[in-house]
Amino acid sequence: MTTFTHDRRRAGWGFALLSAASFGLSGPLARGLMDAGWSSAAAVAVRVLLAAVVLAPIALAQLRGRWNVLRRNASLIAAYGMLAIAGCQLAYFNAVAHMEVGVALLIEYTAPVAVVGWLWLRRGQRPTRLTVLGAVLGVGGLLLVLDVVSGAEVNVVGILWALGAMVGAAAYFVLSSREEEGLPGTVLAAGGLLLGGIALLLAGLLGILPFTTSAEPVVFAGFTVAWWLPVLALGVVTAALAYVSGIAATRRLGSRLASFAALTEVLMALTFSWLLIGEVPRGSQLLGGVLILVGVIAVRLGEPSGDHESESAPVTVHSSTSRPNPRAHSTASARGTIPEQEAAASPDGSLPASPSRRHCA
Repeated sequence: MTTFTHDRRRAGWGFALLSAASFGLSGPLARGLMDAGWSSAAAVAVRVLLAAVVLAPIALAQLRGRWNVLRRNASLIAAYGMLAIAGCQLAYFNAVAHMEVGVALLIEYTAPVAVVGWLWLRRGQRPTRLTVLGAVLGVGGLLLVLDVVSGAEVNVVGILWALGAMVGAAAYFVLSSREEEGLPGTVLAAGGLLLGGIALLLAGLLGILPFTTSAEPVVFAGFTVAWWLPVLALGVVTAALAYVSGIAATRRLGSRLASFAALTEVLMALTFSWLLIGEVPRGSQLLGGVLILVGVIAVRLGEPSGDHESESAPVTVHSSTSRPNPRAHSTASARGTIPEQEAAASPDGSLPASPSRRHCA
């Protein structure tokens, strides 16, 4: 069992880094589309719906006709799609309409702290000193990476919307960690993405969000591609792959540790922004990245012994009758936001393209 637990956690870290890299790619790709005439809402809706189409056959194969599993988890799938995907996106878009992108992202990316608070208040899992230290270091690193210490202006309405996005990002980790009823992760991702994508599409059609597309070529740093290539990458890599691997990571690491590991998405976004759209990170942003990594390590070291689903879950993880340790299913991301106003918020090109999502979609 010890070997199985170790291997499961190691796999969880692999999935977490894969998810962070996939989500981090979405910002630069979407920036290219938006520079070509796409609205952010259109880019996200197409991305989410395409991912749902890609994952649907896999999800159906995993269900193997067990529609009772789908019915039993209907509320979980609905909450995942409406809160962790569509709700997070809508809140974030409204936040950046009232405040700078960097500040909105900082508030949204305090979701790991909200996860820690949820575990403490809801399940009595009091954070250790190392966990608290890791949270402080992580937030400090975000301050530097997102460059919000240069006098950004905020308002109450924007803050409230950003807090809503933070709740959606935290919900991503809370809901992703639940596997008590034997719902495969791909089914959760496909169902949630479908519902969330439909909600975003309706928001665009109703005029709640601007919704425009373009067939113009997309220009990146040093090369130009047809519009459908970044769209395809957004759907397959930054949504389908990102959400499935994110769920797999959360179910192996637990929601608390996975939410802090997801902060590495900001570093991935910095890297891809540098490579694809020429945004070179400054020294302060690199220092912030180091603080984020140290914070994640501190949270990992502060994980209480036995406070992880893999330490009590049976090998047959999809049995509908098995009940893993409830502490394991304690509570991002957004996934992943793609801010339309990012360029306006960073005229010097220093702010990285939005790191998708973590955890909004």
